[in-house]
Amino acid sequence: MPVGGRGAVAGTAAGAGRGSVAGARAGGDREALAAQAAAGGDRGSFTAELAAGLPALMLLLLAGLTVVSAATTKATCLDAAREAALAASRGESGRAAGVRVAPAGADISVEVGQERVTVTVRAPVRTLGANLPRITVAATAVAAVEPGVPLPAS
Repeated sequence: MPVGGRGAVAGTAAGAGRGSVAGARAGGDREALAAQAAAGGDRGSFTAELAAGLPALMLLLLAGLTVVSAATTKATCLDAAREAALAASRGESGRAAGVRVAPAGADISVEVGQERVTVTVRAPVRTLGANLPRITVAATAVAAVEPGVPLPAS
């Protein structure tokens, strides 16, 4: 009996142990599957968020590049206006000096007064994107006419 008892107890214990471990494992698998199914509802959400956010990100990038282009063009216009104003104040051709520095497609206007020269440089900025309105930046520089120099001829 002790052998049979042990065997029966061991068998029962082992059987119960296996059955309970197997039952727990099966229950755990069900829980894992349920958790996986619940997480599976989020499957592909990154793709959907990327599809919604990518156009906005691209628009932001294009706007940023346009702003950088406008700032660069504005700085170039300011340099051209300064050069033209200084040249015109010394009696030289302000327009010729401005054209050397101004960005492509810039419009340079030189106004000569009795005491000062005012130069305005306007240039278009290419917007990054099709069918968008054109942006124009302008810069103005003023210089005093140097004494003893004949009035500049724009």
